[in-house]
Amino acid sequence: MRKTVKIFSLLAAFLVQSLFALSQGVVYKVSASGKGQFTTIQAAINNVPEGQHPFITIQIEAGIYNEKLYIKKSAFELVGAGMDKTIISQSIARDAWRCDHIDDWGVATVNVDSCSIINFKNLTIENSYGFDNKEAIKIPCALDTAHFKMIQPNGHQMAFRSFYATKLKFTNCHFKAFGGDTMSPWNTTDGMFYLNNCVLEGGVDFYCPRGWAYAEHCTFISNTGPAAIWHDGSLHEDAKSVLVNCTFKGFDGFNLGRFHRDAQFYLINCHYATNMSNEDIYQVKTTNTLSWPRRVYYFNSDNAVNKFYKNNLQDAKGNPKASDINSNWVFNERWNPLVQ
Repeated sequence: MRKTVKIFSLLAAFLVQSLFALSQGVVYKVSASGKGQFTTIQAAINNVPEGQHPFITIQIEAGIYNEKLYIKKSAFELVGAGMDKTIISQSIARDAWRCDHIDDWGVATVNVDSCSIINFKNLTIENSYGFDNKEAIKIPCALDTAHFKMIQPNGHQMAFRSFYATKLKFTNCHFKAFGGDTMSPWNTTDGMFYLNNCVLEGGVDFYCPRGWAYAEHCTFISNTGPAAIWHDGSLHEDAKSVLVNCTFKGFDGFNLGRFHRDAQFYLINCHYATNMSNEDIYQVKTTNTLSWPRRVYYFNSDNAVNKFYKNNLQDAKGNPKASDINSNWVFNERWNPLVQ
């Protein structure tokens, strides 16, 4: 009898622990040294179930992971040991990649397909091509009409590239490249992207979201190129890229931003290096048809005397107050990344 009671007690304890684990989600551990369930990040991602499942945390031990990640799963997070302690790194020139591939699937260090609700925390995602190669290189190029291509050290080098993903969250992450399009979350239909306390660096348009994006307490570093930030909100008038309490710095004379599709920028309480150029976010000459007039708004910028970024928030549609501009406002109550 006593033995039976003990068995039932153990079974009950096991069920309670199992229910608690389900409520808290599941944890996978990645360690290149073999101390976790997986030695590669991709193997852990591949093990995330299809369809609905408890939210999964993939904990990644400190180290450099020379992996190219392909993500087609939802409802999980990649959590490193620290912004520059867990590093995911590849060396990829987009122009070279497109010589052998008809699309961009695989062009970045981290490639995300049509997924939803993915968090990235405490890690670096790096495309090292421009740091590794200082001179232009001529290569055979099967898909180019000339059958060769000059690959430049400051060309497009994506660290992160998403396609039709939505509800992506990035916290304490470093997106690092020398060339352009470093951080490319692209989804003009319903893309929603949230960044907090991240560092982004690269060349032309190195932060180039499409859809709805909100970045706060982030640092943007221009290594090269004619503009740091870019936006595409061409499918929805409400789509916007909002930057709050962000800092911009870079080489002498770097430009803040540009666009050649319908865009909408809000820069609130931002800080600009004194060596930044005095050129406003500008429209590139384009054959694209723009549906809305120029929409670039600033509020409470530092060093604003005789600068282009003077307060003009009152000119924005709906006359929003700076105190009302937060992630819920940007995503129009469709997603609250602070409780995800």
